Amino acid sequence: MRSISSKWSSLWIVSTAVFLSVIDIFIVNVAIPSIQTGIDGSDGDVQLVIALYLLGYAAFLITGGKAGDFLGRKKVFITGTLLFTLSSVLCGFSQTASQLIISRLVQGISAAFMVPQSVAYIQVLFPGHKERVKALGIYGSIAGSASVIGQLLGGILPDTTFISEGWRLIFLINLPIGLVSAILAYRYLPEQKSQKAAKFDFTGVMLLSLTLICHIFPVIQGRELGWPAWSVALLALSFVLFILLILHQKLKTKRNEEPLISLKLFSYKDFNLGLCASLFYFMVQDTYFLINTILLQSGFAVSSSKTGVFFVFQGLGYVLASVMAIRFIPRFGKLVLIAGVFVMIFSLILHIIAFNNSSTNHYLILSILFLYGMGCGSVLPSLLTFTLKSIPPKLAGAASGTYATFQQTAIALGIGIIGGVFFSLSGKADHSVYYFTAYRTATIINIFLLLLVAMSLYLLPDKSSDIFEKERPDTYLKHNISNT
Repeated sequence: MRSISSKWSSLWIVSTAVFLSVIDIFIVNVAIPSIQTGIDGSDGDVQLVIALYLLGYAAFLITGGKAGDFLGRKKVFITGTLLFTLSSVLCGFSQTASQLIISRLVQGISAAFMVPQSVAYIQVLFPGHKERVKALGIYGSIAGSASVIGQLLGGILPDTTFISEGWRLIFLINLPIGLVSAILAYRYLPEQKSQKAAKFDFTGVMLLSLTLICHIFPVIQGRELGWPAWSVALLALSFVLFILLILHQKLKTKRNEEPLISLKLFSYKDFNLGLCASLFYFMVQDTYFLINTILLQSGFAVSSSKTGVFFVFQGLGYVLASVMAIRFIPRFGKLVLIAGVFVMIFSLILHIIAFNNSSTNHYLILSILFLYGMGCGSVLPSLLTFTLKSIPPKLAGAASGTYATFQQTAIALGIGIIGGVFFSLSGKADHSVYYFTAYRTATIINIFLLLLVAMSLYLLPDKSSDIFEKERPDTYLKHNISNT
């Protein structure tokens, strides 16, 4: 029997997985201009630096969860952590854009094997309901803190002067955290028996990975190179691969074999509408950070450190609203989420007005970013819960994995499509007017996508107020953690 202190110590060890995976999304978003300068990269290169991390994560997330069942969670957790740490070091020492892009892809894949084990460990370490709720609450808080810390460090570290290229520190700081985590996991995490009955859908993983890469890569690089024939061919191939993936998953289901993605999920209206809402929402999410970061730093010459501080206020608004939303949703249901979407839209309109002048008062910018964070915090923590509300318990795990895969893919699509519009309009111009024109166009697209989010939420059957009564709190927390 493990002691109480040992059990809670193990929680902190496994929580390093979500901390590392989340911080590496937000820290890169803010540091993108410094990274681009450091590797002498093109606009398409910096899009791939963000997108391929997410694609690697998305393509292998479901497989990563099953790997823990098949090989043992401790072994997969340690291996994933060490590979994540190694790939982070390779990112930090990259000399070319290609080296950084490949290292980021490996980083995303390793995160997909590392993170699912941490939530699985919590289920084993804390079998009691009250303890599990507390443990998941701590785990979720660590994930939320990582997003805010990432935004701050992404601004501060590139301005560091004790090394010539401070942006490299945003990757190298993972080295001590990852090594300590792996060593402590090896010494203190309990062994868990592997389940040899579990099987991998290797063909499904391959088809999903190729589909995503063949779609996202030409969207980003094709635009920059003037849409050569190979980029159009890859786009066409991605649709063919997608059809093959669906047919393969149907065949697996027909043979009573476990598919990578359960197609039964798509027979539930709530799930389909929730996925639509999530698609449009997550296309906006990281694109917002990308275009605001580049506008502020490259367009308006705001320092990297000050940009990081700006985004911390957005994070504070998110945390405050997410706490408030949990109290209001049981009473008002999906109206809380819809209201949050319109707060985001109103804030983006204020962004366009305020950023029309590069000399805008910085306190006004902080207020607008805080307001945007309030809107995000009203929507994001509960979006998955509404999507899964009609899914039966036996499909809940498959639905959560599919949703998370869909989420990361949507973010990559947003970076590729909306980011592509922004870069194509801003070009290589140094004048802030060109950056603002590109920013305004991309933001208007984001506003349109958020309207589609609101429409999708409105169409959801409103039985949502009793979700929090029927669903166990620990299940609700798990869903929210995956959103972060």
